[in-house]
Parts: sequence; structure tokens; C-alpha cells
Amino acid sequence: MTRAVILLAGMGSRLGRPHPKALTPLAEGGETIFARQLRMLQSFDLDVWAVVGFKMDLIMEAAPGLMFAYNPDFDCTNTSKSLLAALRHVRDEDVLWLNGDVVFEPEIIQRVLACGESAVAVDNAKVAEEEVKYSLNERGYIREISKKVAAPLGEALGINLVTARHLAAFRDKLAAVDDSDYFERGMELLIAEQGDVFRPVDVGDLRCVEVDFAADLDRARTLFK
Repeated sequence: MTRAVILLAGMGSRLGRPHPKALTPLAEGGETIFARQLRMLQSFDLDVWAVVGFKMDLIMEAAPGLMFAYNPDFDCTNTSKSLLAALRHVRDEDVLWLNGDVVFEPEIIQRVLACGESAVAVDNAKVAEEEVKYSLNERGYIREISKKVAAPLGEALGINLVTARHLAAFRDKLAAVDDSDYFERGMELLIAEQGDVFRPVDVGDLRCVEVDFAADLDRARTLFK
């Protein structure tokens, strides 16, 4: 069984909306980022959970049938602790998780699920300065994954999967990292301990936008009309 976790606890201050970023519509009066993510994930019969924090009531009202985990320290912690809030309640399952501001084609989820290993969706055609980047070891597994990779091969898109085999160890690493760390730091600690863990899944031919700023939102609205 595979569980999906959407990370929605953050304040999304860079986009400058009075509500959680994920509740931003992709068209005037249309589907929100969160609603689209939920529809995509449920189309694969995944059991979807969401991690909430900032203005959580608005998100919970938008999907009242969903299971929610709560990050009470959403205003002073990063995505590592939000993901940990959900994984503390998961045992012996594969977990696909994603940032709550990613707008994507469903084929990306299909490829990640089909990998058969812990996986990271990547785009080898892009290496932007502010994005999470990655490098590989000689066996083709992720070696580094952060915003400060010296010789990156591409970008990680914020859609990942950890198998049940690695789940407990990954949870321990998320608990060990600093409150300010992104979940990628927990991934790097797991890699340092166990070596070949995460396979890159190239989805660069598919549409995917992480919405941080107004320009990103405009691009997502154009690509996903």
C-alpha cells in the first residue's frame, strides 16, 4: 500500500496571499492548487493525508473527508518537521510525499510509483539557483540533494517516494535534523548512512511548476489552463 502526504503547513509568505498558498485558484473561480493535487493523487487510489499548520481550518474545510496531521510549530520549522508529523503515524507502507505548492501532470506520479524503489522526480533540463538540485553516485542513485549541490545534474521537483524498507530510518533522520532544515536534509542523512536509497526519475518532458512567487503562479495558470 502507498500513502500520499501533501505538505500544507507553511505560511507561503513569498506569494503574498491572505490564505494558505495551496488554496490559490489556478483559474478565476476555478480549481485550487490543493484541489488539483488531491484529484491527481486520488486518481491513483492513494490514501491521501495532508499536513496543516497556517490557517489550517481553511484547508480542512476544503477537504473535510481527508486525514490531517498537524505541525504546531509551522511558523518556526521547515518541511522536515512537517513531513515528520505525518510519518510518525505511518508504519510499513510506501509513502509518496510532495510540497503543497507543486502543480504537475499526473504522469509524474505514475512514473514515480512505477520506479519500484525510493524515488525522486527530477528535471535534468533545469538547474535554477534557488531550487533544490541533485547529483548521482556511480551506480545511478542520488548522492546529494539540496540547494547547494556543487555540480548538479538537474533539479528535484518536490515529489518523492520512500519505500517501507527505508521508512523507519528516514523518520529517524527527519527527527534528527534541525528545525530549519528542509526534508531533503533528512534524505541526505539517510543516503550517508545507507548508500543507494533514492533513484532519480526523469520527468523533464512533463509539465511541473513549483509556485513560490507571482510569476510562478502566472506560469502555472498558463501551462495548466
